[in-house]
Amino acid sequence: MLEIFTYNWQVRDDWFEWCRDIDPEELLKERTGGMGSILKNLFHVADCEQIWMNQLQGTPVIRKDLHSISTLDEVIGFSRETRQQTENILSLWTPAYEKKEFTMTSKSGNSYTFTYKKVLQHIVTHEIHHMGQLSVWAREIGIKPVSSDLIFR
Repeated sequence: MLEIFTYNWQVRDDWFEWCRDIDPEELLKERTGGMGSILKNLFHVADCEQIWMNQLQGTPVIRKDLHSISTLDEVIGFSRETRQQTENILSLWTPAYEKKEFTMTSKSGNSYTFTYKKVLQHIVTHEIHHMGQLSVWAREIGIKPVSSDLIFR
């Protein structure tokens, strides 16, 4: 599981570098789809990762307002903190965790049970989905997107 998380972090870091060459106004510009902007999309994937990982550990979720994020450096810092936490959890991973169950209650009061493995798979695919949205937006502004090629990374 660590291998695919590492892939996602590499792609995310490449997007951060890509963003350094983009006008900050372009990073904050409202767009159709995703979380509404390049910067918000990047924050959102790190935020969702930390929410799920904190829930699996039974530790408090960090609550940050998506709309208060205004700089690339803020997002990078939050992403690094989240990554470190996730790496620590994954370093303790054993095959027994794959079948361990996590039960959550949604805002509407419905209860759901997932294996830890399913939650980690969700975190990974969720980020891949949002990176695809970044690629579309990059093309819309005429700039080559970050490569997400798993094989040649």
